[in-house]
Amino acid sequence: MKVTTMICQTGWTKEMMTMSSREEWLMERKSGIGGSDAAAILGLTHYKNNVELWEEKTGRLTPKDISDNPHVKYGVDMEPILRESFKIKNPQYMVTHKENTIIRHPKYPFIFASLDGEILEIATGRNGILEIKTADVMQATSKEKWKDKIPDNYYCQVLHYLLVTGYEFVKLFAELRYNENHQTLETYTIERKDVEDDINFLLEKEIEFWTEYVLKDKRPPLVLPKI
Repeated sequence: MKVTTMICQTGWTKEMMTMSSREEWLMERKSGIGGSDAAAILGLTHYKNNVELWEEKTGRLTPKDISDNPHVKYGVDMEPILRESFKIKNPQYMVTHKENTIIRHPKYPFIFASLDGEILEIATGRNGILEIKTADVMQATSKEKWKDKIPDNYYCQVLHYLLVTGYEFVKLFAELRYNENHQTLETYTIERKDVEDDINFLLEKEIEFWTEYVLKDKRPPLVLPKI
């Protein structure tokens, strides 16, 4: 494991941990709260509730291995391709990425992020985050979730990355597949200054989840998504 400490343009101290293998990276991700956990803590995803997440973090439940899921495999395989596509379409940004890397919050190290890419806005020097998604939007309910916004679970994820890094904006670059012959590439922008209240609320809930429930081995009250 290689640990690097950097001072960001925003003034935050960033600790980056680069693992020697994907297996080591996956193991390290169990040591706290990652971006994919944020929505479960808030009850804003149908994939996992906050009690199931607590059971995973306390060793009561083994997370499901979804690496062989065709949709998951497709997303993993497409990530480097879409990252290069974003670079080509957006020459105003410098995009970097390091495999098997975890960034920890400077004050709360149990909160961490693994980014699809880091962005430097060349003209201004602003730091941002690149998040890459692939999604099937063949059903009306899926189309509605992506209409002029991103789904709630992805919104929680990028909020989490903003609170970890202190960066100023997010570009979520998504391949939306309407059918086998119709895909579109969409870019969604979130500016930190517009979502500070949501970031602070998420930080409060993540600290509570980890310190009051995981560390104290106390089952949290169930929070379910709204229908």
